[in-house]
Amino acid sequence: MDLHSGLYGGPAINPIRVLTKILGSLHDDEGRVTIPGFYEGVPQLTNSVKAKWDALEFNTDKFLGDVGLTTPAGEKFYPALEQMWSRPTCDINGINGGYTGDGFKTVLPAMAHAKVSFRLVGQQDPEAISPAFRKFIRDNLPPDCTVEFHSEDRANATDLPVDAREFALAQKALGEEWPNEAMFIGMGGSIPIVGHFQQILGMDSVLIGFGQANDLIHSPNEKYDLRSFEKGTRSWIRVLHALQA
Repeated sequence: MDLHSGLYGGPAINPIRVLTKILGSLHDDEGRVTIPGFYEGVPQLTNSVKAKWDALEFNTDKFLGDVGLTTPAGEKFYPALEQMWSRPTCDINGINGGYTGDGFKTVLPAMAHAKVSFRLVGQQDPEAISPAFRKFIRDNLPPDCTVEFHSEDRANATDLPVDAREFALAQKALGEEWPNEAMFIGMGGSIPIVGHFQQILGMDSVLIGFGQANDLIHSPNEKYDLRSFEKGTRSWIRVLHALQA
């Protein structure tokens, strides 16, 4: 049960303090994830793909400025675009505990909760990372604290063969609809079925998106431009026509 901080504050351990300390230690000062073995299977970006991404002249200041930020917070030695498109991440999606209602209540909470997710890339193994994460948490627990894990959701990252004929055809077809050449990118959308197609059916997929950077995905006012919808529809007609040739 929750305890009164005036009576138990000091000798009684505070679960929120413990949780935030452990969560804070998931990253070092350079933005790297500290879970042992986390980076096993992470590929280095090829020179050809890196050159194409560099040619985009991605404006990090504007990208972050549009959402009120100024400084990339990922791995320091990778530019922001590579942090998003080619590097794995560990994110704390939510945290709660204790008294969060109106007014003030001086409690030492009995429990604290957090939601944590990982974006995997390349050949990272979720069946290895999940137990490594749990061990990391348990190894950092102080006396009188226990932990429970409630999610088993996980999936491998999916690498698609962008040098395949189908990708070249799709890229050319998209270029006939849009003013700029279509770009092969890394994207963190969670679509596990693409991996199932690849692993179980032996089929690769061409994933094509028309969203804008300011669509505010997952925010309360997420939107999708009519231009993206209309030209996206026309684009798919072009792509399907090219693929059946």
